[in-house]
Amino acid sequence: MKTTTKLTFLQLTMILLMSISFSAFSQKKDNIKTAVIKTVIHCDHCKQCETCGDKFNKDLYNEDGIKRVDVDAKAMTITVVYDTRKTDLDKIKVMISKLGYDADDLKADPAGVAKLDGCCKKS
Repeated sequence: MKTTTKLTFLQLTMILLMSISFSAFSQKKDNIKTAVIKTVIHCDHCKQCETCGDKFNKDLYNEDGIKRVDVDAKAMTITVVYDTRKTDLDKIKVMISKLGYDADDLKADPAGVAKLDGCCKKS
């Protein structure tokens, strides 16, 4: 009888630990969001350009919580995967604006635009 009770207690403990780990995993997954931000890219060689090609990756990855950044110059979008526990979409848009690019309705910061190479500025 004691062996059965210990086994049952052990089984309950295992079930409890498994359910806690599954819920923790699902919460972590729920905190990861993807945002597609409309922008205006004037540079026709964005991925190779020294200014904008690497700028998004370097500067946005410095923000805690940003997991991935993809720039699509043809679609004029910036896709950002981020952790909502560490940053939010408004902060990301402000960072993009400070880099000199529009971020949805937020216009590019003039100081950021001034730092862009000539090929990246509106002609």
